Amino acid sequence: MSLSLAETLGRPVMKLLLCTGNAGKVDELRLLMPKGIDVVSLTDAGLPLDLPETGDTLEANALQKARFAHERTGLPCLADDTGLEVMALHGAPGVLSARYAGPAKDPVANMRKLLEELRSATDRSARFRTVIAFVAAGIELCFEGVINGTITDTPRGAGGFGYDPIFRPEGHSLTFAEMDLQEKNTMSHRARAMRAATDFLRHQPMR
Repeated sequence: MSLSLAETLGRPVMKLLLCTGNAGKVDELRLLMPKGIDVVSLTDAGLPLDLPETGDTLEANALQKARFAHERTGLPCLADDTGLEVMALHGAPGVLSARYAGPAKDPVANMRKLLEELRSATDRSARFRTVIAFVAAGIELCFEGVINGTITDTPRGAGGFGYDPIFRPEGHSLTFAEMDLQEKNTMSHRARAMRAATDFLRHQPMR
């Protein structure tokens, strides 16, 4: 008799490795996890915080990180890659969002560069897109979450991470950085991708 993947993941002893060294992402993903999952960090697993991501798409990067960690630990692994896609910049920075201003992955420098490039733009529409990859024995799946919004003229708010201080989601007056984590998790791109992933895991059989 085969167990459903949901039943397997729902066991209290089940460990799931989150493949990110970004503390802000870890906090968000922990809140979005179904009950009964023991979340393991890269540090707990003895892996480097900066996993390889040399793909040219969000999907490729998420899968690369999850595969890398799964191959070395044998644990079910969850990895995400997120890009900010700005319409006036033809979808940039996109897959290069974390390294937009250089390899140092400096969020302040990234925002400064983006705002400078949009200084004379009349269209400031953008979207955040997250792809979450789940890799376990014999299973590879990707789930996507998207939220549309606008790039503000200046950074606002002290919360969040990355481009959150300059992204105002559609239909809201606050940037992500001005919202608390619970409010952000009701609508964010990452929360939407995570809900799709957990919904699948609750209902799909594992053979």
